[in-house]
Amino acid sequence: MKNLQDTVNLTNGVKMPWLGLGVFKVEEGQILVDAVSSAIKNGYRSIDTAAIYGNEAGVGEGIKKGMQEAGVAREDLFITSKVWTDDLGYEETLKAYEVSLEKLGLDYLDLYLIHWPKEGKYKEAWRALETLYKAGKVRAIGVSNFQIHHLEELMKDAEMKPMINQIELHPRLTQKELIAYCVSLGIQVEAWSPLMQGQLLDQPELVEIATKYQKSVAQVIIRWDLQNGIVTIPKSVKEHRIIENGNVFDFTLTKEEMDKIDALNMDQRVGPDPDNFDF
Repeated sequence: MKNLQDTVNLTNGVKMPWLGLGVFKVEEGQILVDAVSSAIKNGYRSIDTAAIYGNEAGVGEGIKKGMQEAGVAREDLFITSKVWTDDLGYEETLKAYEVSLEKLGLDYLDLYLIHWPKEGKYKEAWRALETLYKAGKVRAIGVSNFQIHHLEELMKDAEMKPMINQIELHPRLTQKELIAYCVSLGIQVEAWSPLMQGQLLDQPELVEIATKYQKSVAQVIIRWDLQNGIVTIPKSVKEHRIIENGNVFDFTLTKEEMDKIDALNMDQRVGPDPDNFDF
């Protein structure tokens, strides 16, 4: 991994950037458009959104603006969206995909995910994702917030394995067992909320490592993700922070430092528990 355009090969050979921009909780409007376009302008190629974020139209505008300003072609970008729990089901998911595509103003998505493993619903939704994939409407398909037992259940009837499992992952929630399981099946793990929504920025162990490399704590965490083989999508709307988050390719954490960060794990979530959510 040498720069923001470096990619990992998913099981179907599609190349996905290791590092992207997340836009969770960023409302429609100029701030969002500018964040997405400035990310593209500054070398990012991966943008991650979701139907429930209510900001796909703004993300689409930002993509268009960024492509123009950076002289980047659509095929150089990697755009992800996710189907919400209300739209899980075969026909419903197919329809939700078209709605997302229209809002984004795109002809296809690079990655489409089932956002949460809603019991009794996600298998039919997965069948829809397989249909979209076989029709060439999406380049890769996957899931989000799936535990081992969800993946096992999904694959009992699935024609193809998810290519991605996007999960909450940060130094307080390292999810080692789930990662090992995904790796054993060739499912690429992707981290959401890698910075734990800013809660780790004054963690002494991380501050110490950051000081050593003259980096920010956020950069240290992003680097830890990458060295663990995890795709990551830190969120920011400030251009200087977006640039900073992408500037993580000029240092390498030692094994001791990686272990020290792993040791911060407390199985502590900032988001809902995939085994106990009510939406």
